[in-house]
Amino acid sequence: QLQLVESGGGLVQPGGSLRLSCVVSGFTLDDYAIAWFRQAPGKEREGVACTSRGAVATFYADLVQGRFDISRDNAKNTVYLQMNSLKPEDTAVYYCAADPTQRYIIGWRLESNWQYWGQGTQVTVSS
Repeated sequence: QLQLVESGGGLVQPGGSLRLSCVVSGFTLDDYAIAWFRQAPGKEREGVACTSRGAVATFYADLVQGRFDISRDNAKNTVYLQMNSLKPEDTAVYYCAADPTQRYIIGWRLESNWQYWGQGTQVTVSS
């Protein structure tokens, strides 16, 4: 059974850092593209970062470019999202998503291009 489990969320002050983890099971991580999305209260879910199959390429939303870094460790079946210089507007529930196809090339920020989802982890940036 394919599963994605996020962890690492919490409360952090503005300017601080957090590292989120997405542990996957039931499939070979390297065969899947992985993305991080987030959803703030009252807003739609939005794509934050993406790593392609085989980790050939990475993509970032403009709002997080230069502050967030997505990486994967296939040996640990884990994808990370390192978040630095956090802002209050980064507050949201963060989700990881996986897909075995190349649909992410068309539009990685579209929810419909991702087949599998985790349950999410809350990130709150506040003083």
